[in-house]
Formats: sequence, structure tokens, C-alpha cells
Amino acid sequence: MYTAHPHRYADMPYRRTGRSGLKLPALSLGLWHNFGPDRPAETQRAILRRAFDLGVTHFDLANNYGPPPGAAESALGEALKADFARYRDELVISTKAGYLMWPGPYGEWGSRKYLLSSLDQSLQRMGLDYVDIFYSHRPDPETPLEETMGALHSAVQQGKALYVGVSNYSAEQTREAARILAELGTPLLIHQPRYSMLDRRPETEGLLDALDELQTGSIAYSPLEQGVLTARYLDGIPEDSRAASDSPFLNSDALTEELVGKLRALDDIAKSRGQSLAQMALAWVLRGGRVTSALVGASSPQQLEDSVAAVRNLDFDAEELARIDRVIAS
Repeated sequence: MYTAHPHRYADMPYRRTGRSGLKLPALSLGLWHNFGPDRPAETQRAILRRAFDLGVTHFDLANNYGPPPGAAESALGEALKADFARYRDELVISTKAGYLMWPGPYGEWGSRKYLLSSLDQSLQRMGLDYVDIFYSHRPDPETPLEETMGALHSAVQQGKALYVGVSNYSAEQTREAARILAELGTPLLIHQPRYSMLDRRPETEGLLDALDELQTGSIAYSPLEQGVLTARYLDGIPEDSRAASDSPFLNSDALTEELVGKLRALDDIAKSRGQSLAQMALAWVLRGGRVTSALVGASSPQQLEDSVAAVRNLDFDAEELARIDRVIAS
């Protein structure tokens, strides 16, 4: 039987999520990839156990994570039953609904029917009575925002979620979602945007400013840009890498000579900080405290350990930040 490490809270920083009482670990584990039937179940369980031992108390999912859709939630459900049942109150478990999950007109987007049906299915797959955070995974251009936010509010009222969030919403959409939820009496806890050194839209499009104004938390996904911001591609494209596969999220065409040159320059800055490129990329997202948590994936416990080591140095001086900006802009 799995017994969690007795000192699991010793080294991980925990940050308050907006103005709520909920704290999240600086690094959270995302189950977007690596938690489907094509991966050994024991490896998946080992990653989850190692994460918790390192103080990673937040496991982030969505209904369609796998592949196939639903597989990640099912895998987590098995792990919860086998390893984490007695630690449930020490875990923050989140899931989302918004992307295609089942065929027909009720299997995606933001209708009340879809969101609440999806949440029921997610809870069944994970063997849970509630999730800690339930997200609208993307805005629906055809469903009134009042309906989508009303469904999130209902999930809380029904006791199936403790908090609610949104993902992939613009600054304007986020402000409106927060206003609607506030009128209903359920605060907008958190926003999950894509954010990295290479993708700064949350800064340039005003999302981080909006979240500051709203006192809403944030958790960045793809802070390593699907593995681009690691040492993996500094010397070419490995045959077993995501870029060498038919992944819809990263392909070899994206790894231009210009980009690889920037990655090597960033790697030099990371080495001067005593970090790997991946560790520096995670620290950069978390710099200054504007982002509550950064989501990392892992294909092995060792990869997760390398990511978590980023929390040992989250501070940047002005010259380091300026050097990074010059590399990105070059």
C-alpha cells in the first residue's frame, strides 16, 4: 500500500489563488498527455505518487484528456482508489468541459446540458462525489455566457464542484464571466491560459491585467510549449519525440533553425542560473507572483522531478529578464 512521504510539504511553495482561501502548489500536474491506455498503468501511478510525495497536490484534467477521451480521468480514478483514497482531502482535483467529447449537438461547447452532463460523467470515471475546480474549457460563440456561467454555478450549488474557472477566455470574456458569476454568488476562482516565454498573449492582450483587477487566480498551461522549451530539441529532432510524430500540437516544421538558435541562447542563460532550460521556463512563468501555478506534464517520475526542481530558484534579476527578452525578440 502506498504511503505518502512524511515531508511532502517541506519544499513546495503554495500560492493563494486570487482572493480565495485556496492555495495551489507552484507546480501542478497536468494529465493532458501520458495518461491513456498506450502507457503502462504502473508508470502512470508512479508519476502520480511521486508528484504527491514532492508536494504537487493539484491534478488537472479535462473530460477529453487521454487519448482516447475520458482515459485520463479513468486512469486517475483507478489511482485514487488504489493509492490516494485516504489523501483525498489533501488533493485538489480539477476537470473541464468544452471541447468535443461525444457525437451529436450536445457533446461539446458551453450549453448547460453539455456541461452538467459532462461533469456527471467525469465524476463517475474518477469515482468522486465532487471535483475541487470545474472549468468551462473554452468560450462558446453561440451559447449565452449567462447560460454557461449559470451551469458552473449550478455545479457548485449541487455540491459537485467547490470552485469554478474558465480556460481560453479573452480578457473581455473573463471580465464578463466574473461579473455574471458574482451576481449569482459563485466567484470566478481561476483562469487557465496558455502562457510561456514563447507565447505571451496573456500579457500582450491584457488577460493578466484583467485577472489582477478581478483578483482571480491563474494557472498556465503549456509553459514548456509542448517540450520545445527543454533541452530535447537543442541538437535536432529525436526520433521518439513529439515533434517527430504526427502530433497535432507540435510538428517538425515548427522547429526552424531560427527557433533552435533562440533555444540554445536561452539554454545558455538557464545554465548561468544553475537551471535546465525547462526549469528556467517554468520559473519565468511563475516570476513575480502574477501566475498562481504552472501546469507540467510528465512521462516518467524522473521528468517530473526535474520540473519540480524549478521551484528552487524562481527569482530573476532585471538583467536576466532583459537577456531573455532580447533572445525572444531577435
